[in-house]
Amino acid sequence: MAKNKEKQKEPERGNDFNSFLKLFISVFIIVVATEIFGTKTFKIGPGQVVLLPMLFAVIIGMLITPDLLGSKIKALKKVISMQEVEKAGTYVMIALLPLGVKYGTLVGPNIVEVVKAGPAFLLQELGNLGTIFIALPLALLLGMKREAVGATASIAREPTLGVIGEKYGISSPEGTGVLGTYLMGTVFGTIFFGLLGGYAAATGLHPLALAMASGMGSGSMMAAASGALAEAVPAMKDEILAYAATSNMLTGVTGLYSVIFLGLPLVNFLYDKLSPILSKKDRGDQ
Repeated sequence: MAKNKEKQKEPERGNDFNSFLKLFISVFIIVVATEIFGTKTFKIGPGQVVLLPMLFAVIIGMLITPDLLGSKIKALKKVISMQEVEKAGTYVMIALLPLGVKYGTLVGPNIVEVVKAGPAFLLQELGNLGTIFIALPLALLLGMKREAVGATASIAREPTLGVIGEKYGISSPEGTGVLGTYLMGTVFGTIFFGLLGGYAAATGLHPLALAMASGMGSGSMMAAASGALAEAVPAMKDEILAYAATSNMLTGVTGLYSVIFLGLPLVNFLYDKLSPILSKKDRGDQ
């Protein structure tokens, strides 16, 4: 009996290894292809649009996913099946571990810079929390459930992805929400902030204040926004880029703790209060 059980387990292990091998090779090919393709930049008026390799990687991933266009391409089914898609969620968390370590190492060496930066830099993360009051009700009105918690707790970049994945699991509803927002930011974020940075100079706000606002915790979005802003105000180009980079670094440090100690408790509290009122399902039952 014991031998029979061992024989039954062997094929499962073989299938797991084959799935991992398919995913590894597919990801490796996508990474190489997108890096060769490189970053594409073009202007729209005063705004600058930056298309990063990650954007092209997401598009290729969508093309080979069975539930999307891949379901209509028979050849792709042999490469990526739903079995690989289901296992990919687990591997995402493993891939994020080095990134979490990287953000952790930013805290100690840069703590003096954080203190010296002053209240304007340190308190800017509170603006990120303010969006919860707008984004969460909208998400509930659109029919989202616990996905809304992950999607609206923060701007949903790498630190938030790691926190939500660690607390709830990347395959949980909360993980689905943060991953969806993360991908939307990857696809549209650099385009949006590139245009916003270029047009923001026309608002009359101080360019350095706008530069600080460019550092929202995403390197690609910060580069797009600050680059476009610097082109719009060339006389302050160096100061704008310096303020944006510092702001982005501090947001990466303080944003992690903001999500853990402020963002998640706040969004969970509001979810409990607003869900019975705004949720489509709950309103239909009443």
